[in-house]
Amino acid sequence: MTLDLSLLPDGGLHWLIGSGEHAGIVLSSRIRLARNLAGFAFPTRAREGERLRIVHQVRATAAKVPSLRDAAFVRVDECTPLERRLLHERHLVSRELAGLERPGADAPTGAGVLVTGDVGVMVNEEDHLRLQVFRSGFDIPGALRQAEQLDREMAAALPFAAHPEFGFLTACPTNTGTGLRASVLIHLPGLVLTQEIGKVLQGLQHMGLTYRGLYGEGSDVLGNLFQISNQTTLGRSEEDLSDQLVRVVRRVIEREEEARGVLSRDAGYIIEDKLWRAYGTLRHARNLPAEEAMNLLSGLRLAVGLNLLSGLSVYTLNKLLIFSQSAHLSHAAGRVLTDGEANLARARYVRQILANEARLPG
Repeated sequence: MTLDLSLLPDGGLHWLIGSGEHAGIVLSSRIRLARNLAGFAFPTRAREGERLRIVHQVRATAAKVPSLRDAAFVRVDECTPLERRLLHERHLVSRELAGLERPGADAPTGAGVLVTGDVGVMVNEEDHLRLQVFRSGFDIPGALRQAEQLDREMAAALPFAAHPEFGFLTACPTNTGTGLRASVLIHLPGLVLTQEIGKVLQGLQHMGLTYRGLYGEGSDVLGNLFQISNQTTLGRSEEDLSDQLVRVVRRVIEREEEARGVLSRDAGYIIEDKLWRAYGTLRHARNLPAEEAMNLLSGLRLAVGLNLLSGLSVYTLNKLLIFSQSAHLSHAAGRVLTDGEANLARARYVRQILANEARLPG
C-alpha cells in the first residue's frame, strides 16, 4: 500500500503541538492499555488466520466506537519498510508492530493501527490491542481519563479476556491486572550536565519506575530525552499507578529546574558557550549524522529554555526532533536515502528551520 499521511488526523502528530503543563520539559504524556480478545490465542501463539480475523473484527468495530469514529486505519503489514519506519518515528506504532526489531524483518501478519487525534489503537502487537492516548506536555490525568473512556467503549463492543482475581489477561505477566503503562517523554539536560542524573534514575528504580530512550524499550537515551514509566501493573489500580508517576515526575521536573538554575548561576559562561556552539553547528552544518543532531538539538532546546534564543516555539523544537529522523527525510525526498544522503538532508532541513524561525536576543 501507499501510506497517505494526509489521511491521518494531524498526521498522527497532535502530541507535538507543545501545549500543556511544563511543555518545555515534558514533550508528551502517554497512557497505554494492553487488552486481549476472549476466545483467541495471544498474538505470539495465534495462527495467521486468527490474527487476520482479529484485525478485521477490530476495524469493523471501530466505526461503532465514538472515540474512534473519525479514525484512520492503516494495515501496517501492507506498508513498505520506509512507511513502517515513518509510523514508528511518529510514535504511532512500536518497533515490534513495525517489524523493525531486526534488519529485513516484516511486520507481523494482521498488524494494524487506528489513529485519530490523541487516540490510537495498535492491533496484533504483543497483545491483540494496545489502546493508547498521547497528550502534549505533562498531562497524565487527562490522558488517563481519555484512555478509560476509550477502554469502556471498546469493552462494550468487544469481549476482553479477563480473570475475576487477576484482572485483564496479557501476553506478558508484568502487564496483567490493569494492563496500564503510563509514561512521559521528558528532557533532562540540566540533570545530565550537573551529573545528578544517575541519582535521579536510581531513585526512579527504587520506586518501581523505569526509564528508556526516545523510542521506548530497546532504544538508547539520546539528546537527554528519557521515557519514564511504571514497571508493573498487577495488584494496583490505574489511578494509583498514574498518581505515583505524576508525583515522581513533578519532583524530577523540580530537580531539572533546580539544575538549570545552578548551571546559569555557577557556570553561566561555560553553559552559554556550549549552547551557542550547538546553535552555531546546527545553523551552519552541511553534514549532520542522526546521533550528533539529537545531542545538538538537546542543546538548542535548553538554550530556548534558558531564554538565550527566541522565536523557536516548543512546537518547532518538537517538529525538529521528529522531522529530522531518517524515514521522514526519505519520505520528504520521495525515495529511500542512504545514511550519507540523510546526513546532508538533515543538515539542510535544520538550517532552513533555524534561518526562518530562530532569533538572537537583542
